[in-house]
Amino acid sequence: MTLEEKLENSLRPTIESMGFEFWGIEYMPAGRHSTLRVYVDREDSGITVDDCADISHQVSAILDVEDPISGAYNLEVSSPGMDRTLFRPEQYQRYQGQTVQVRTSTTVLGRKRFKGPMVSVDESKIGVEVDGELYEIPFDLIEKANLVAEF
Repeated sequence: MTLEEKLENSLRPTIESMGFEFWGIEYMPAGRHSTLRVYVDREDSGITVDDCADISHQVSAILDVEDPISGAYNLEVSSPGMDRTLFRPEQYQRYQGQTVQVRTSTTVLGRKRFKGPMVSVDESKIGVEVDGELYEIPFDLIEKANLVAEF
């Protein structure tokens, strides 16, 4: 189990009991400047700065007790925003048809970066159309995927 999975298992119940959706978590180690970013949302109305502060207070208390990260880090609680990072298959499914930007850990048909409409989603992969060509990208190769905000 990864650190992010352990943190999610630890934090998700509290965040959801507060009436929010646990969207995802990122840990970016950088020595004394490490960052733990927790994304939360509320489906009907989004979240406010005060919501983030309340969640941060609760999450900090849990992290202080469980102490899952050795060393110093900054905790950030944030909305996923319009260009939200996608973490789980059900999130990809929710935004099927929208434009995504995807970076993979290894090449897929000669590419590591993809930007285009996400035309399909199943339990193991997504399909992204780039310049008229369909690329099927397995979830286990996705390093990062974001929605592309369209105005």
